[in-house]
Amino acid sequence: MCGIVIAHGLENPAAARVRVIACAKKIRHRGPDWSGCYCGKETVLAHERLAIVGVDTGAQPLVSTDGKIVLAVNGEIYNHIKLRASLKQSYKFKTHSDCEVIIPLYKEHDKELCNLLDGMFSFVLLDESVSPPRIIAARDPIGITTLYQGWSSKHPGATWFASELKALVDECDRIISFPPGHVYDSADRSTTRYFHPSWWNGDLDGPSAVIPTKPADLTLLRETLEEAVRKRLMSEVPYGVLLSGGLDSSLIAAIAARETEKVALAQVEARKRKLAEAQSGPPSPIGTGVTEYATIASWPQLHSFSIGLESSPDLLAARKAAHFLGTVHHEYVFTVQEGLDAIPDVIYHLETFDVTTVRASTPMYLLSRKIKAMGVKMVLSGEGSDEIFGGYLYFHAAPDAKSFHQECVKRVKNLHTSDCLRANKSTMAWGLEARVPFLDKKFLEVSMNIDPKEKMFNKGAAQQVDEDGCPRMEKYILRKAFDRSPDGKPYLPRSILWRQKEQFSDGVGYSWIDGIKGHAAAVVSDESFAKRAERWPESAPDTKEAYWIREVFDELFPQETAAKTAVRWVPRGDWGCSSDPSGRSVSIHNAAYGTSS
Repeated sequence: MCGIVIAHGLENPAAARVRVIACAKKIRHRGPDWSGCYCGKETVLAHERLAIVGVDTGAQPLVSTDGKIVLAVNGEIYNHIKLRASLKQSYKFKTHSDCEVIIPLYKEHDKELCNLLDGMFSFVLLDESVSPPRIIAARDPIGITTLYQGWSSKHPGATWFASELKALVDECDRIISFPPGHVYDSADRSTTRYFHPSWWNGDLDGPSAVIPTKPADLTLLRETLEEAVRKRLMSEVPYGVLLSGGLDSSLIAAIAARETEKVALAQVEARKRKLAEAQSGPPSPIGTGVTEYATIASWPQLHSFSIGLESSPDLLAARKAAHFLGTVHHEYVFTVQEGLDAIPDVIYHLETFDVTTVRASTPMYLLSRKIKAMGVKMVLSGEGSDEIFGGYLYFHAAPDAKSFHQECVKRVKNLHTSDCLRANKSTMAWGLEARVPFLDKKFLEVSMNIDPKEKMFNKGAAQQVDEDGCPRMEKYILRKAFDRSPDGKPYLPRSILWRQKEQFSDGVGYSWIDGIKGHAAAVVSDESFAKRAERWPESAPDTKEAYWIREVFDELFPQETAAKTAVRWVPRGDWGCSSDPSGRSVSIHNAAYGTSS
């Protein structure tokens, strides 16, 4: 991924160029590899690059062969090779970048090109072949990448776009989070939805809501997720997996380990053939072939990364999963104080005051710094599974299948305000790209159309088991899909495959959340907390922890428009959730572990 800043509709773009570049500099952490800028007739496009694919030739903004179309992209297009082959008109590509294909797609499909893209992306395309110059801007279907749109009273008629809020707050007095699955067209200043999957029901709460009835095809579920991981291994730089030891990250790691092994074996065979050909032909220079073969034979090997407090649940489980999978495992231990010290920086990068997101993002932020220091630039992560399959423990209280499905759809629709935002910004704070296979379009189409009755579960004494003795726990069908392997080799140890859900902020160590609460109680007085509604009439914090986080946010982003872009996740009280978003606050957490405290 990268960082983009665009200003369109400027009267004097040459004069604004310096300001746009200054805005882009604020998000240079997203693209430490190179900076680029294009100044057009009334538009300035700035780009901060993190090179993953087309490393040597993919500098942006990208310009068409005729010089009339300019493109700035943040993201990855996984099906770019197929899209190049599908073009009706010949096009001379200048780079190996996966993003350049958007230019000829625009020429052939206009803004309908968005539905053809398989990937995570936010882009702005400038067309100067028309008068006035036109831009289209789009964000991927679920909002894996971040994008903001702003307007400034200082520049009437101008529209701004940026990957992060901080790039716009000093220039724009009105800012919104650009909606996922939408495309903006400056020709008529419209913003329309292009993403219309079969499971995206507009009347979700109404009487005409459509609830899926398809039985779970476990083979299809498994194969589609494997395909989603496979396409996300598209990389020219070192990559790894985030491994918490929970079901979701462990499954992604298991699939990635298998795929990486296939690549390694294929490369070894290719080098063997090359060596054999060299030995049967003219003599090669001394050492050629043998040295190269030895180097390739020892690479690639999948690296996994985990973080937690000393002896935390996640560290112990991740260690076990990594040993089973044979990854090169890296384990990092942090302290509560190190986490507390990092929170202001975390909030600065997250640009939100949501308690759940800040809690979970802090260890991810610390881990990302360690990973980037090793030279790794891309990781796979397990976000999205709990929303798709109703994996959060509070889902056990869903009164019926319809309500269960409706809550799943709502959570998936709002991922861009929470887990996607966390995965994107806490990693990109250090120039590390996170890819999320569970949010693959094809996998969503399969998994979101499964009868929700098959996703429902019970806990405690009411929990059932299937004919194989497997508990019908949260995400049962996902676990079952990987319970047996076609090649007879288990994907994961049973203790990992059937491990109960732990939210990331809990799994890194229960004292992490307790530590944040304790710190907030010490720094927020009872008197200040009692007057919270006076200070924040809208979305007043309901805990001292939320008060402290909001206070830090306001110090970093005092502009009123900044606070309006942040969204708080409020647990469902009618399903037994307390105001505390921790998974431990759900009544069944202790019962599931057989504990009483």
